[in-house]
Amino acid sequence: MTLEALEAYPLGGYTFIEREAQPEEDNSVTARIKRLEQQFGETGVRRSVEAIMIVNNHGFPHVLVLQVANAFYKLPGGYLDPAESDADGLITRLNEQLGVPLVQRDPKASNASSQLWVELPGDRDWKVKECLSVWYRPNFDTFFYPYVPAHISKAKECKKMYLVRLPPSKTFAVPVNMKLHAIPVFEFYDNAARYGPQFAGIPYLLSK
Repeated sequence: MTLEALEAYPLGGYTFIEREAQPEEDNSVTARIKRLEQQFGETGVRRSVEAIMIVNNHGFPHVLVLQVANAFYKLPGGYLDPAESDADGLITRLNEQLGVPLVQRDPKASNASSQLWVELPGDRDWKVKECLSVWYRPNFDTFFYPYVPAHISKAKECKKMYLVRLPPSKTFAVPVNMKLHAIPVFEFYDNAARYGPQFAGIPYLLSK
C-alpha cells in the first residue's frame, strides 16, 4: 500500500477536544489477568479489536495512538461482547473512546444544571477495512504472539488489528486522562523496547 492507497488525509483537517475521563477497568496487571481468567471460564476466548488509523503529517504517514496517564501506549479499540461482530464492535469502541458526546440536561435530575453525557447518534464515519494482523494470548499472562503455539489447545484471547479509514475531516473527543498522539510510522520500526512487538510490526503491515 502506498500513502495514497491508504487515503491518509492531512492531520490539520482533524480537531481534537476533551471529554470525560475513562479510567482503566483494572488498576493493575494482576487484576486484568484475573478478570481475563474469570471471563474465559464464562464465555471462552476473549476477542478484542484495535484500530490502525493513518493520517498524513509533513508528507509522511502517522498512526493515531492513545497514551494513558503519560505512561503506556495503546491503539484505540477494546474488548468485544460475545455477540458483537468485529466491525460493529470496533466502531462502538471507537465511539465510546473518541466519539463526540452530546451534552443533554437530565430531565430526572432535581438540579437543572445537571447534565447527561450521551453519544451522538449515527457517528459511524469510521470505515473498518482490512484486518492487518491477528495476535494471540496463549496463557493467562501479558504475552501475545502472532500465532498459536503448537502446545496450546486454545488461546485465551484473540486480538485483531484493523485498518480504519478516516474521512478528510473529523472531531476526536479525547478523554482527559489520555492523550491522542500522531506518531510517525518510522518511530515504531525496530522499536519494540519502547512500544512493544505489536507496534513494532506496524511498519511491516503497512508496507504490503
